[in-house]
Amino acid sequence: MTKPMASFEWFVSLRYLRAKRKQKFISLITLISILGVAVGVMALIVVLSVFTGFTEGLRDQIIGVNAHVLVQRFGSTITKPDEVAASIKTVQGVQATTPYIYGQALISSATQSTGLVLRGIDAGSAVQVLGIDKKMVAGRLADLDKPTEIPSIVMGIDMARQLRVGLGDKVRLISPNGPLSPMGVLPKIRTCMVAGLFETGMFEYDSTMGYVNLETARSLTDLRQGVHGIEIRVHDIDAAHRTAAAIQQVLGHEYSVRDWMQLNQNLFAALKLEKLGIFIALDLIILVAALNIISALIMMVMEKNRDIAILKSMGATTRAIMRIFFYQGMLIGLVGTFLGMLSGLGLCALLKRYKIIELPSNVYPMSTMPIKVVPFDVTVIALSALLITLVATLYPSWKASRIRPAEALSYE
Repeated sequence: MTKPMASFEWFVSLRYLRAKRKQKFISLITLISILGVAVGVMALIVVLSVFTGFTEGLRDQIIGVNAHVLVQRFGSTITKPDEVAASIKTVQGVQATTPYIYGQALISSATQSTGLVLRGIDAGSAVQVLGIDKKMVAGRLADLDKPTEIPSIVMGIDMARQLRVGLGDKVRLISPNGPLSPMGVLPKIRTCMVAGLFETGMFEYDSTMGYVNLETARSLTDLRQGVHGIEIRVHDIDAAHRTAAAIQQVLGHEYSVRDWMQLNQNLFAALKLEKLGIFIALDLIILVAALNIISALIMMVMEKNRDIAILKSMGATTRAIMRIFFYQGMLIGLVGTFLGMLSGLGLCALLKRYKIIELPSNVYPMSTMPIKVVPFDVTVIALSALLITLVATLYPSWKASRIRPAEALSYE
């Protein structure tokens, strides 16, 4: 008995949708409702795919310069970095480690000067942890460890342009960490030769970052022994937090172990919140389409008032009438969602393949519009669109089921 009744309800629903109505306006609203759902779903898929692409591009740029996990010692330096690195390498998931020294200095050329974020590294192990060697546009990062009379420095290309220097030119590093004298603190000055230039695509790094070897950094930061921390590369960046937790257990609470998500927590939290805001804002397009569905179904109920009364007189139950109009709204939502998914995924594939939209390289860390379609996001978009449209059909369906045959068939 259930199957014939369900077939009857589907038959009437499809009949009502295909029938040529006296009021063409209702058919127009139905078409607008389908297009509204389709446009909303398409916009959500495209915008969230672009936003995800931007987020992953930004993440790759950040990780390309920095390590996946950072180890520091609370209130002190790591005096025995080799022993600590050996303990870290026993943790499963760790790929490589490298020590570093951090400091700030003033860098000057013959014509210009600017502030510098100084990074002292061991070039031999740093190339296995940091991706800066892949960003080199001139020279090599390994040249930092070559024995030369003058220490070498590798700097960002924007800093080199600002200082008006190139490969082989000399610059001076001035550090405030000097000895105390009757005249005050005497700055430390070291002359270095530009041995390499890198370009990450991020102005903050390319205009402020400079790399020297550990000995040069130690002399400028007044660090007599040890290092400031150890940078770690892991096999799976998405599981970096689990690897960091395992390292923390090995080293103990004397050390601070933070993964790349914790190091950039505010940035990625803001991006996640912004993505949620965009999702909610664009869902309003589907909500407007849902209101159109409500309008179309209510007017359809008013048009089919006598038909509903006849169906109920012939034995159709209240639930059957309700399901007839519920199925109509569900079909509108399904068709709109399917068309929206098809057009959204097609547009994403088109943008990803042909690179139609180009971005200014001096503003964004990528040259073309990034597209990253996430199946989970597409599923959530489709389900939310269907849920909104199904909820929109409840009131018109209930209104249709409340029609009384005697009142609807009586003549005024």
